[in-house]
Amino acid sequence: MTRQKKSRKASVFRLSLPATSANLGPAFDAAALAFDLHLKFEARPAPDYSIRATGRDSDICGNLENHLILSTYREVLCAEGRRPSPLALEIHNEIPIGKGCGSSAAARLAGIALANHYGNLRWRDARIVGEASRREHHPDNASACWMGGLTVARMAGEAEAQVARIRPEGKWPLLLAVPAQALSTEEARRVLPPQYSRADAVVNIQNSMLLLAAFTQGRADLLTAALEDRIHQPYRASLCPLLPALQELAGTSGVLGAVLSGAGPSVLMFLDQRSKTPANKIAAQVAAHLKQKNLGAELVLTAIAEKGAAGPNKTRS
Repeated sequence: MTRQKKSRKASVFRLSLPATSANLGPAFDAAALAFDLHLKFEARPAPDYSIRATGRDSDICGNLENHLILSTYREVLCAEGRRPSPLALEIHNEIPIGKGCGSSAAARLAGIALANHYGNLRWRDARIVGEASRREHHPDNASACWMGGLTVARMAGEAEAQVARIRPEGKWPLLLAVPAQALSTEEARRVLPPQYSRADAVVNIQNSMLLLAAFTQGRADLLTAALEDRIHQPYRASLCPLLPALQELAGTSGVLGAVLSGAGPSVLMFLDQRSKTPANKIAAQVAAHLKQKNLGAELVLTAIAEKGAAGPNKTRS
């Protein structure tokens, strides 16, 4: 083994991966955005596997058994004919797990990044996103998490993804509503119908195009109408009661619109940067509205993350 490879294998590897929200209303399985909650970790070679976890859901993040980051790391290296070396991980997590905020995509990408680094695989971004997308079964969350900003993506092979990254024009303040209970993607998928009418398909195509125009041109005036969806949200509303309650606020109280974050149950709200009401007061109004509906949620003010995991937050020492 060369000195360069020894140094690389022994190095400490740090990475920060943003949360993501997929679908964005009508752009079902096609678009996602990254936002400023992160999964941060530091890894180093060790005699045995270990994890020290802090932050949100630390009990899940710190459980060695069936750990998604480490199992992905081992699976990728074994598939490439490399022997995985034990790692010690220090994790600080801000992403809600199992609540539609891209936690599994972030964990899979973390594992792939570890395999790429310690296995000296030399994979480029397209291969990394493609591998994560294959494991996630669609590329929306994976592409946004790795690339940052707003992404539009499709699979172009078993482990290849075609991704267009868009930097939204202007400011797009966000308010994330996170319920106490999680919802599995499998359960959220089961309620979707096998077929859709042509009228519903056309409306979603039109609204997806308007959605992209709103972001690329900074047209907040387009967003409220563009967020209408007929493909998944009407069928998931019964599993995600926050959605219909918060959709009632669209176009009022500084809220441009509300959509399921991924498959739910969390809801992502787009706030109007032109509103004279401060964001924290809008959040208080949203909380009062939910209380009237006998609903509760953790409300988190955030913003679109321009940088993804592939940006300059990767460090080695």
